[in-house]
Amino acid sequence: MESPIIDVVVVNWNAGLQLRACVDSIFKNSSGLIRKVIVIDNGSNDNSCALLGERENLEVVLTGENLGFATACNLGASKGKAEYILFLNPDAELYEETIGSVVRFMNRSENSKVGVCGVQLIDEQGQVSRSCARFPSSARMLMHTMGVDRIFPALGYAMTDWDHLSSRPVDHVIGAFYVFKLVGGFDERFFVYLEDLDLSYRISCSGWSSFYLSTAQAFHAGGGASRQIKARRLFYSLRSRLIYIFKNLPTVSAFLILLSSLFFEPVIRSMFSMVKLSFPALRETWSAYLMLYRWLPKWIFFNATR
Repeated sequence: MESPIIDVVVVNWNAGLQLRACVDSIFKNSSGLIRKVIVIDNGSNDNSCALLGERENLEVVLTGENLGFATACNLGASKGKAEYILFLNPDAELYEETIGSVVRFMNRSENSKVGVCGVQLIDEQGQVSRSCARFPSSARMLMHTMGVDRIFPALGYAMTDWDHLSSRPVDHVIGAFYVFKLVGGFDERFFVYLEDLDLSYRISCSGWSSFYLSTAQAFHAGGGASRQIKARRLFYSLRSRLIYIFKNLPTVSAFLILLSSLFFEPVIRSMFSMVKLSFPALRETWSAYLMLYRWLPKWIFFNATR
């Protein structure tokens, strides 16, 4: 049996039975390569961590409040000592060969500059998820706010136009399964969403690369506990986007994207909802934007990112 080489960090927030299925899959399919599983519970109130019981090499940290995904990931990583860290969503599960395939790939000498590895994610319908992304240029981000990438996916930053059936270097792999081998961590200004994209960008700027490995698979339901709070999920996504663009894009471009996000995008989203006769989606859209408009002055005048 090979020596343990990976610590796994799972951030939980009211994931219920999904959390237990996730942790069960880790221990069942560790291939002798996992040193420790660290579950950071972000103030759940569904008793999900109690379902895990006590297990050797499992550490559960109860924060007592929702610290946000980025902060919780950093806390989990600080408790690990292995060569690699796997950040795994609680709505994901490992298969028998997942870990072994990734470690063999990462340990090859020709992959010594690969800092992040993601795998092919299989959804609840048994389909391959479109899980990779390009780094958002100013133009791609504008196309996204204007809804153009819904019609022409290749113009956006999400790689939904690619079938994800082959292995290749990519700008970014989704944080649902994110094997990471570098010193550093997530920017804690991101409460949730885009913190993984921001980290991938910083890794790339440091001369390392990200790789999508299609020959390794894992299950990922998608959405997870955030399905429970759709309007707030959209608000968090919009808020993280604004933080990301002003951090990583030219200032003039960031202001253009800001204006498009605030005044053009909600109209486009509303039109799509009405075409689909999805009035709940319409309500969720405007609830999210009202939250965004209320937060914006706090960010502008007090630099509040939460």
